[in-house]
Amino acid sequence: MKPLGPLRLGVNIDHVATVRNARGGDTPDPLRAARIAQEAGCDGITAHLREDRRHISDADIEGLMEVLTVPLNFEMAATDEMQQIALRHRPHAVCIVPEKREERTTEGGLEVAREENKLAHFIAPLRDAGCRVSIFIGADQRQIEAAHRIGAQVIELHSGAYCDAHHEGRFDDRDRELEALREMSSFAHSLGLEVHVGHGLTYETVQPVAAFPEVMELNIGHFLIGEAIFRGLQPAIAEMRRLMDDARG
Repeated sequence: MKPLGPLRLGVNIDHVATVRNARGGDTPDPLRAARIAQEAGCDGITAHLREDRRHISDADIEGLMEVLTVPLNFEMAATDEMQQIALRHRPHAVCIVPEKREERTTEGGLEVAREENKLAHFIAPLRDAGCRVSIFIGADQRQIEAAHRIGAQVIELHSGAYCDAHHEGRFDDRDRELEALREMSSFAHSLGLEVHVGHGLTYETVQPVAAFPEVMELNIGHFLIGEAIFRGLQPAIAEMRRLMDDARG
């Protein structure tokens, strides 16, 4: 199967805000990072406004909506507060993610099948407002089917288990996780869902996923922000873009 189209890169700027908030003040500025990412050729910016505001702030979202020339992918928990913020700003896309106060980062995919009715009602106003609704889930057929039933237009498959297994040297586990991502990308596409992948991707792990013909977008953040310390944000993004494009053929 040939790729369905060009592979987009969404750059997550959450952890620029993490560094800023560790000391307080205004630097480093996530909006400046977003502008640099745009100049480097990214196709979108991702920002997760968490309930505890541990990194991205409400003011950051307002600023991004004002300055971005590429789409904003607004990651959020399925809460009334976040729904109202999304409806006020009407970003290009909203990605519904699980969120626990004690976690350091998003640890897994959303449980859609058990909350199907609640989530269907939650996302309906977002769709009506013109936002593309994405659901962040594991590579699990049951969850993909539920995401399709509730009216999501997009799923983002959680690639963390695949990336963790690779970097820990558990290569049999890595290969199993990669195959699950491959199979579920194909299955989701067969249902008419657009397929994105994100979480934990690095220069070492991105190409096998980028090669999946059904995947239309990768969202990458923590690794790129970390790599920017050593080589600068624009070169870090440019290298990721190169690897993605090479894998796409």
